[in-house]
Parts: sequence; structure tokens; C-alpha cells
Amino acid sequence: MSAPEESKDTRLKQAEKIASHPEQYKVCEGCGSIVVARAVTCPSCHGYLFDATPERVVSQARELALRAPHSVLSADLS
Repeated sequence: MSAPEESKDTRLKQAEKIASHPEQYKVCEGCGSIVVARAVTCPSCHGYLFDATPERVVSQARELALRAPHSVLSADLS
């Protein structure tokens, strides 16, 4: 399995996890990241406005799982 396929598989599994328990997550209105419900600010953009409706969380999880990742992670910088 190549790296892109592994990444896609990982993203799909994460989306399934989020979609099965959307009440544990919320979507950042600043950047669209999905964060845990207890987060006060978004770790990606430091935003503080969130949408915690289950419908929005599930739809965002599906959208993020199907598109190519384009976030810069700390591992990418080392």
C-alpha cells in the first residue's frame, strides 16, 4: 500500500469514527477543522467559533475524508 492510499484509508477510518459519535466533536468555522467538543480554540487556526450540530460534523467529516489533505503538520516541517 502506498503512502497516499494509507493516508486516504486513515482519513476514511477517522471520518467513520467521527460520524458515529458526532456529539463528541465540533467544526471550526474559521478553517473547517474538526476538533473535540471540549476544545476552546481551534489548534489549527486559533479560531473560537464552532458549529457543533451533528449534521454539520458528519457532513464535514465526509467532505474531509474524500478530499486530498492539504494541511501543513509539524511533521512536514522537520
